[in-house]
Amino acid sequence: MKMDNEKILKAGKIASQVKTYVRSIVKKNIPLLEIAEKIESKIAELGGKPAFPVNLSINEIAAHYTPNHDDKTLASGLLKVDFGVQVDGWTADNAFSVDLENSEENKILIKASEQALKKALDITKLSISTDKIGSVISKTIESHGFSPIINLSGHSMEQYDLHAGITIPNIDDGRDIKLKEGLYAIEPFATPGSGKVRDGRPSGIYELKNEKSPRSSLAREVLQFIKKEYDTLPFCSRWIIKSFGSKALFGLRELEAAGILHQFAQLIEVSGSKVSQAEETILIEKDNVIVTTL
Repeated sequence: MKMDNEKILKAGKIASQVKTYVRSIVKKNIPLLEIAEKIESKIAELGGKPAFPVNLSINEIAAHYTPNHDDKTLASGLLKVDFGVQVDGWTADNAFSVDLENSEENKILIKASEQALKKALDITKLSISTDKIGSVISKTIESHGFSPIINLSGHSMEQYDLHAGITIPNIDDGRDIKLKEGLYAIEPFATPGSGKVRDGRPSGIYELKNEKSPRSSLAREVLQFIKKEYDTLPFCSRWIIKSFGSKALFGLRELEAAGILHQFAQLIEVSGSKVSQAEETILIEKDNVIVTTL
């Protein structure tokens, strides 16, 4: 598939502007729901659409926490802000971590993932092998006294496809996969814990898996809306409830039970330790590498 560089770069520019905005509004004890909705509104204001529901994951939750429609959780601890912008399905995926406790450990943990990302970006180019990137990430995180999360990784992206087949590990996994021209997200995660995540509670984040016809008229109506609005990109129950009211939850349950939708689990660090995250999107061209989200 031919890359649409103009739309890729537009998505990246919007993501960069939104990131600056988000850093100015994230404060301790602000409702996560308020933060998520402000991020999603700012993306739309700047001419993009969310590529997936805003992830606002606190402490040991590494990823896949998005506020539900009546969420009362307040920002605290080590907060990871992970959001994406899409323009006609071409995505900019980025994340950063914020210390809301004025904690020295949090600050060092955040520095570990940020430096690992910077060093990974410095060496990334056409034909580099993914295990070399993973080696740089793990060595940098370990030099700060922490462990990388070994079962989370960066990924290639294509139009309307956030995880397009190639993974960029956070360790040297011994797989000598060469990066081709294309769009990639690199995202180190660091922890003082075991370095693995497990599935936690259902996240309320879904993606379309197949398009067979559901039984009820409500489920059929919800499915048509999902296909039109999100295609194969992730979405959340909060967005569906905005259009259909709380009855949407019945439609989502039916679609999930029928195998039409997949619901992601929250991802929790196995030992219950805090996790930091840093992420940028890169566009690899024949003679150039562009960090689209900076």
